[in-house]
Amino acid sequence: MKITMKTIHRFFLLLALGLSCLPFSAAAADELLEVDKAFHLSARTVDAATLEVRYDIAPGYYMYRNKFRFALEPAEIKAGTPQFPPGKIKKDEFFGDVETYRKQVAIRLPFTAPTGLDAVTLRATSQGCADIGVCYPPNPQTLQVQLAAMSVAPGTTQSPAQSATQDIAQAAPAESAPADQQDESSQLAGLLQNAGFWLILTTFFGAGILLALTPCVFPMYPILSGIIVGHGHHITKSRAFVLSMAYVLGLAVTYAAAGVAAGLSGSMLSAALQNVWVLGAFALVFVVLSLSMFGFYELQLPAFLQSKLSEGSGRVKGGSLHGVAAMGALSALIVGPCVAAPLAGALLYIAQTRDAVLGGAALFAMALGKGVPLVIVGVSTRSLLPHTGPWMESVKKFFGVMLLGVAIWLVSPVVPAWAHLLAWGVLAIGTAMFLRAIDPLPPHAHGWARFWKGIGMVLLLIGASLVIGALGGSRDPLQPFGFLRGAASTPVEHVAFERVKTSAELDARLKDAGRPVMLDFYADWCVSCKEMEKYTFSDARVAAKMRQMLLLQVDVTANSDADKALLKRFNLFGPPGIIFFDRQGEERRGLRVVGYQPADDFLKVVNTALGG
Repeated sequence: MKITMKTIHRFFLLLALGLSCLPFSAAAADELLEVDKAFHLSARTVDAATLEVRYDIAPGYYMYRNKFRFALEPAEIKAGTPQFPPGKIKKDEFFGDVETYRKQVAIRLPFTAPTGLDAVTLRATSQGCADIGVCYPPNPQTLQVQLAAMSVAPGTTQSPAQSATQDIAQAAPAESAPADQQDESSQLAGLLQNAGFWLILTTFFGAGILLALTPCVFPMYPILSGIIVGHGHHITKSRAFVLSMAYVLGLAVTYAAAGVAAGLSGSMLSAALQNVWVLGAFALVFVVLSLSMFGFYELQLPAFLQSKLSEGSGRVKGGSLHGVAAMGALSALIVGPCVAAPLAGALLYIAQTRDAVLGGAALFAMALGKGVPLVIVGVSTRSLLPHTGPWMESVKKFFGVMLLGVAIWLVSPVVPAWAHLLAWGVLAIGTAMFLRAIDPLPPHAHGWARFWKGIGMVLLLIGASLVIGALGGSRDPLQPFGFLRGAASTPVEHVAFERVKTSAELDARLKDAGRPVMLDFYADWCVSCKEMEKYTFSDARVAAKMRQMLLLQVDVTANSDADKALLKRFNLFGPPGIIFFDRQGEERRGLRVVGYQPADDFLKVVNTALGG
């Protein structure tokens, strides 16, 4: 079963409709703030013809949409009509039903300026109120805005971290684009900005449950199950639950912390960990754990440490909860580095507002949602464990095989394709040997023995075909004998991308394109990217439409400075991400795709991009 972004989006809409009555509780201030502190003004250039005017609104305060006024100086500069994001309708005791903003509002102000002008003077007037019932008078303010570079409020300086954060925000269209012209991650960022606290947590918790059924999370199930099985048949249900929760909490805390860091810095920590040394070391841990389950040795602490720990903790092994939580933390960073729309929305909100508390809480809730199926699996694993005896040994061997499979999956992005195929073949053959695929059965063997021998023989044939395929030059585990096909075979639909490495190369190609452009962000370690290639781009209908466009691709596998710069330019935090441009090289707002999307849904997006 594939959980698509469309399914998650529908879930968000239903949940928002059902919980829209939840009140937003802002802490009321005992003393009124000064007007410039309650409504902090800053401005920056978005491009050569647009300013972004931003107000950061203190908790417990709000601003009126119809009270904003803007003027630009010198006189040669002509200001256009301001573009406001949607606000919330409030029944105000002073002005009746009015549209208001809380937390933050970013307003796009188009303008025309003569060539060679370096700066513009912005004269802004606004008005807002406090929830305690006090309304401020109209507040005029003046800012100098540099046209050649981004600016900050007068009298302030930028730290490197703030500069990086504002660089991210420069490319974000979500603040001013109408809701029906925003991509899904921008809509989710808007949800964080405009919805109530508990609605936000509930929505992202539900999104996490749905994301737990996607391929990026699947390797976590055998990891947690292997931990439970490793404790043996004597483990209780309550102990299995505690271990599962320790794993999930380790995952959630790390997920939230890494997400906040990504939102503030503009780059995913997990991307930096996708290299042969880190993945190889983590895979080696699983190999060591799996070999102990096959009975090659027993993992335990030295005797003198065991005695000291047992004195203080009885039957509960000292440090086991810390170890399980650490495994959850590592899993969060290494096993699931792909970016999905809910994650991108939270990171986008953190980048734009620097509200790490709310953004981190949303990420923590989403990670807990991803952990719900993990806890269920962890407790169920205990319930399915047989009593001590031969069956228990068979179960341990089964999870030993699963952990070896996770190890192979982890290193697959950083090893040659032939080695990946060969590893799966060797694992299948080794498993067949444990199932006695080539051992003769006694004449009166019972049915289960014959059944498992049959499974072993199937695995033996599969493993042999994978090994032969790897040696013959095949690279697809599902088609190990593909190298034997003749030239007359029907080829699989394939679309070719042109690689671009820097922003300068991209700008040059956009300038000369003359047709719609699709820009794909890809990485070898991105599971969802490979899903898009295998199931979406290879669809005949999608491929035919894509060939009508200029297809560009950025490979961010190496996570180099140039890769980070391109990701930051489009406010992306990692792959997969797809951006569309029109014939003039301008981005099509609201058409970007973040995360995996099936062929039918992606075809609608491509058709829209071609029609513009």
